[in-house]
Amino acid sequence: MFNDIGALELVTIVVLAILIFGPEKLPKVIQDVSGFIRKIRAFSESAKQDIRSELGPEFKDFEFEDLNPKTFIRKQLTENEDLQEIRSTFDLRKELTEVTDAVNGHEPAPAPVTAGNGTAAAAGTGPDLLKKPDLLKKPEVPAADRRTPFDADAT
Repeated sequence: MFNDIGALELVTIVVLAILIFGPEKLPKVIQDVSGFIRKIRAFSESAKQDIRSELGPEFKDFEFEDLNPKTFIRKQLTENEDLQEIRSTFDLRKELTEVTDAVNGHEPAPAPVTAGNGTAAAAGTGPDLLKKPDLLKKPEVPAADRRTPFDADAT
């Protein structure tokens, strides 16, 4: 409840309480305030118990802290097995590097091709590998047998 109150704020509150109520009445005020807080906590706990009893036995493990949206989302992300499986197979860093390579025009590094004798063959070496595509140049038209068929009725 008072997690964000520092030492300076606490000293300020004590000094103000002494100035406002005086040293004679301060113990009585502290007792009254602490009794009021105890009554509020007891009322809150009884209200929680009433709600749990009305919800039934299937909600016996229900916690009211789970209604906080941050807690609810955190709990769903950590306990849901399907999401854990997706998170374990998805590599965000790899996906981002692939996208940046595609945008910058870099080819992904090909897997090394091995020759029949077990040595690595020199695939894709030379000046063609270092050449970047000219984005302003009109792309070449594929051969007629490699083009996808055009259906005017379908469009």
